[in-house]
Amino acid sequence: MADWRVPLADVIIAPDEIEEVAETYRSGWLSMGPRTEALEAALGAYTGSPHALATANCTAALHLSCMACGLEEGDEVVVPSLSFVATANAIRYTGATPVFADIAGLEEPWLAAAAAERAIGERTKAIMTMSYGGHPGETDALAALAEDRGLLLLEDAAHGLGGRSARGPLGTIGAAGAYSFFSNKNLPVGEGGALVTRDEEIAERARLLRSHGMTTLTWDRHRGHSFGYDVVDLGFNYRIDEPRAALATARLAKLDGDNARRGKLDAAYRQALEAVPGVTPAMPPPAEGASAHHIFTVVLDESIDRDALRSTLADAGVQTSMHYPPIHLFSIYEGDWDLPLTEAYARRAVTLPLFPHMTVAQLELVVEALAAAV
Repeated sequence: MADWRVPLADVIIAPDEIEEVAETYRSGWLSMGPRTEALEAALGAYTGSPHALATANCTAALHLSCMACGLEEGDEVVVPSLSFVATANAIRYTGATPVFADIAGLEEPWLAAAAAERAIGERTKAIMTMSYGGHPGETDALAALAEDRGLLLLEDAAHGLGGRSARGPLGTIGAAGAYSFFSNKNLPVGEGGALVTRDEEIAERARLLRSHGMTTLTWDRHRGHSFGYDVVDLGFNYRIDEPRAALATARLAKLDGDNARRGKLDAAYRQALEAVPGVTPAMPPPAEGASAHHIFTVVLDESIDRDALRSTLADAGVQTSMHYPPIHLFSIYEGDWDLPLTEAYARRAVTLPLFPHMTVAQLELVVEALAAAV
């Protein structure tokens, strides 16, 4: 592992969180059980969702969302290309087809409602938005578009836990939403995720598919609530385990504080970067709602060599990244796509370090190294 002076993301597991995990191992019950139930109750309360299902990862939650909402072969789903490939893959898993639409702008790297509307066709069944960087973006406009056209709105809220639009918490605006607990996310567990929905039928279908299509779970039978089970659908093993559920529950209680610190760092970055020419922060603060501040990205002037800049920053001990290589440019999804803003952003954007315990000195080091590189 590189010895970064400022890593892109960083996680500190507190002693009380370690103790929660250790207690799980001491309990002797490791598969999905009481701690998963506790996590789901906490997530439901936090998001205001009547149904929250913890899953093995966010991709599993996305797949379950698509399946439970009835996507199938022949359907089309309008989706951003500027996302992690799992956003589109979850659609493909059902046999449906992703139809890529452009972002709103170089400083607004989220799915544009106007572009989504142009991409709607006779076979469109849903729109899947992605809360890029934890920002609400045009989620509410996409929800209104879906309602007007009689379509489903699905949310890839992998970046969005703790963020809000005018309509409510990100992930809860559409028919179903999916969160990520991956190690670089705002609620880092390692692997893990969750599906939330207000629709009881979607929740029941997702719950059944999460565990092999079985009518009862091991935990139910352990407690004597059932003595057998039937398999009524072709399901999957998308269950989370108890140690990760315990860690997620402990960390969820600290999420708002962590996100608030991210927000202060975001504001400090914007102020400091005013003195750096050729570098424009993306994702300005939303007019309504709030960002979860998952990542901080800047867009470089076209004259700046991004690869050389990232190399210079690396030499200074500053880790950077790019979010994301557009999905429509991968071999598996290549086609006749016209997404000029997505491609321009992907050529010019750089993701800078951001994590809750990042210090002012580390932020200043990043900005100084960036200014020198420019």
